[in-house]
Amino acid sequence: MTKSKVYFTKEITPQSLIKIYDKLGVTLKNKVAVKLSTGEPGGHNFLKPSLIKDLVNKVNGTIVECCTAYEGKRMDPKEHWKVMEDHGFKAIAPCDIMDETNDMPLIVNNGFHLKENYVGEHLKNYSTILVLSHFKGHLMAGFGGALKNISIGIASTAGKTNIHTAGVTTQASKLFDNLPKQDDFLESMADASKSVIEFMGKENMVYINIANRLSVDCDCDSHPAEPEMDDIGIFASLDPVAIDQACYDAVINSPDEGKKALIERMNSRHGIHTVEAAYTLGLGNRDYEIISID
Repeated sequence: MTKSKVYFTKEITPQSLIKIYDKLGVTLKNKVAVKLSTGEPGGHNFLKPSLIKDLVNKVNGTIVECCTAYEGKRMDPKEHWKVMEDHGFKAIAPCDIMDETNDMPLIVNNGFHLKENYVGEHLKNYSTILVLSHFKGHLMAGFGGALKNISIGIASTAGKTNIHTAGVTTQASKLFDNLPKQDDFLESMADASKSVIEFMGKENMVYINIANRLSVDCDCDSHPAEPEMDDIGIFASLDPVAIDQACYDAVINSPDEGKKALIERMNSRHGIHTVEAAYTLGLGNRDYEIISID
């Protein structure tokens, strides 16, 4: 099998972000969604508007998000809008909370656990997606990158609950009473990713992972741990499996002694299994070629 191309730059600037996007050789057309995490209030590791503004404007994108399945400011759309404003996203581009009024089911064909994945209804309004992810650790998933961003990130509150419980319930109030085996949860993330890619068409999705502020905690954490390792850089690919594998490998193989905490977080949660499961479902290739643009 031909290796997937993953472009890389050590430089994390607005200019390098545009440069690496251009290297992908694609033009996102019609109505473009830019999926990112707007970050939980109190947190400060989310992708800064000043970093991403030029790229979002280049693709004429709308920043899209969905509400959370845990209690907090981003569970209520009205409060979520305020977070998006407070964190500076409304000032740089149009924004959309895709499940503000409703969600919709996507069929999961031949998945591990899920039969349906529930996403923000507004997803149907977009033709193409720039999946712009902050690569970092995660309390439950081990790490978050492109696959987490298109599974949990695009899922509605009900959909997030569905994924976290491996299809047992869509009721957020019952989420923590129905947590499954860890690998079942990770496989459900892959299931959800599959439904989104098939709905949008893989040719209509591109992936950029920014590996900075490498905390062991997600941007959904209001009090994330401070990073113990230095920034790595920006990765870009047309393959969500390859880009997450490349980011995981970059942490594992880093000479930075500060990597130990993030590696422990990723491996203690068997985080790489999401990538393994997505590969099994045919969502991409774990073999990749790093192409430096520096």
